[in-house]
Order: sequence, then C-alpha cells, then structure tokens
Amino acid sequence: MQEISKTKQEVNIMSPLVWAYVGDSVYELYVRTHLTQTTNYKPHKLHIEAIKFVKAKAQSDILNKIYEHLTDEEKEIVRRARNTENHHLPKNADVKDYMYSTAYEGLIGYLYLTNNKERLYEILEMSVSA
Repeated sequence: MQEISKTKQEVNIMSPLVWAYVGDSVYELYVRTHLTQTTNYKPHKLHIEAIKFVKAKAQSDILNKIYEHLTDEEKEIVRRARNTENHHLPKNADVKDYMYSTAYEGLIGYLYLTNNKERLYEILEMSVSA
C-alpha cells in the first residue's frame, strides 16, 4: 500500500466525504482480512459475512458502540463527516443510519489519511468485536 504523504492540515481541509470514500475501502479490506484470518469460509460465505459488517446499519451500530471510547478530536471528525451534505440517497438504508455510517467511514478514512495507524487499528479492532 502506498505511504500517505499529506499533512494533517491538508487532510483537515479535505471534504469529509473524501475521508469516507477512503475509509470505506480501508474498512472493507480490514473486514475481509479479519474474516480470512479468523474463519475457514469459502469465498461466497466470506462475502455474505463481510456484508454483515459493512452495511450502513452495521456501521452506524458500531459507531454508537465505540463512540464513548473516541477522543474529543475523533468525535469532532465524526460530527463533521455526519453533517456533511451528501446528495447521494441510500437505496437500502435508513437516512440516519447512512449518515452515521458515513461518519464512521469518515473517521476511518481520516485516521488512515493522517497516518495515525496505531489508533486506526485500535478502532478497527473495537469495530469487529463491537
């Protein structure tokens, strides 16, 4: 994977939807890797199980469960990502769940883009055990 070369200040001025775009990929890769390391499922079953983690409702629930463990700065990142105007309407999710899943993905993307790997892995670990 490519090393991140943006400063924290550069990441802070990005749209939180960009954070979420990156966070979506980072989280999905983490979930897929987690499942391949903790199960002996075949590809179709891996896909079915991964969906349980990455759908909007699941991410919204994860964010609610880990929220009290977030720092004030992380809560601000979540707030910004949740409140960013998104013109995309969810097909298979409640609007509130979609907003909170975007906030969760925004947090993951922000931590990844700012190279805060230690905290990123802490939150990802909390997420799959939440």
